[in-house]
Amino acid sequence: MTKMATIPENYNKIRAGIVELLKTARSSAARNVNTLMTATYWEIGRRIVHSEQAGEKRAEYGELLIKRLARDLSASFGRGFGPRNLAQMRSFYLAWSHGKILQTLSAKSSTPIPFNEIQGQPQPVQDLANQFSLPWSAYVRLLSVKSPEARTFYETEALRSGWSVRQLERQIGSQFYERIALSQNKAAMLEKAENSEPSDLVTAEEAIKDPFVLEFLDLKDEYSESELEEALIHRLTDFLLELGDDFAFLGRQRRLRIDDTWFRIDLIFFHRRLRALVIVDLKVGRFSYADAGQMHLYLNYASEHWMHPDENPPVGLILCAEKGTAEAHYALDNLPNKVLAAEYRTVLPNEELIAEELERSRLELEKRSGSQTFSSNC
Repeated sequence: MTKMATIPENYNKIRAGIVELLKTARSSAARNVNTLMTATYWEIGRRIVHSEQAGEKRAEYGELLIKRLARDLSASFGRGFGPRNLAQMRSFYLAWSHGKILQTLSAKSSTPIPFNEIQGQPQPVQDLANQFSLPWSAYVRLLSVKSPEARTFYETEALRSGWSVRQLERQIGSQFYERIALSQNKAAMLEKAENSEPSDLVTAEEAIKDPFVLEFLDLKDEYSESELEEALIHRLTDFLLELGDDFAFLGRQRRLRIDDTWFRIDLIFFHRRLRALVIVDLKVGRFSYADAGQMHLYLNYASEHWMHPDENPPVGLILCAEKGTAEAHYALDNLPNKVLAAEYRTVLPNEELIAEELERSRLELEKRSGSQTFSSNC
């Protein structure tokens, strides 16, 4: 009789080692992508500045160069290379000790190049990557700090204390540099600033899903905060399209950037009869005034950047799927007159009908999820 194979006694140790290996590899991959991206953007900025200096030294020349580059690069590499992003890369090169960095690269060369010559030469991105230890999103946040002294302080402390981007954001937002300058006990403040909060941790998955990284890699950005939210978005997409041929689906999880803050719009439709965009935002919690404010931010952005001249102003639909309660609210305050608002209400689906479908879908999805959990535990 053959002896049955058994799992080795040290299986848990083997599994734990592999889990740790994978976590380390993922974190390393995220860091590598970020450092290569940052180095690439610095080199793009250097080439733009060098081209401006070698060409016509006028502001119009620089603006024309960036606009043309933005058009051509966006066509080839996606929307991460618009005029604003390229201008930011230019600012990054100008702000980040380019003299020191280039001299370091020259010193590594077997035949060091004079500084005035190395400025005009393309730099190997792999070598440049070693010069930038923070992720690109951290440098973007640091660029918004106008004082060079404050910027250097925040960068130094982020490196010394190992701040995540969220910690850096919090310290800049709380004016840590200004506060420590006035403090009588600077050492204690610096020591306290080293402490992180649970929400400060950035996982490897979050680092890869950083909008800057997704733009750099030209990857789609479709994800939700929870499986329930993702499933509801898919169900509501189908539901709205089934209401008739007025709704035309345009996009899911559309990413937009306002100043240095990223937002994601859950769903975007075009309503053919209204000739207007419909922006849909799903909340799995209770409706709040902050949700309304955020929706109006989306609508203003859509009006300025997405609306065509022959279209009507966009309308917002806020969906709330709190357990036991489902609500749907149209945001029509942005419309220029009451007549147009009344027309929108006549044509758009009834809010109660959408809320009922939202609640029905949520209950069905939770029931299905519960049964799957039960089956897997049997």
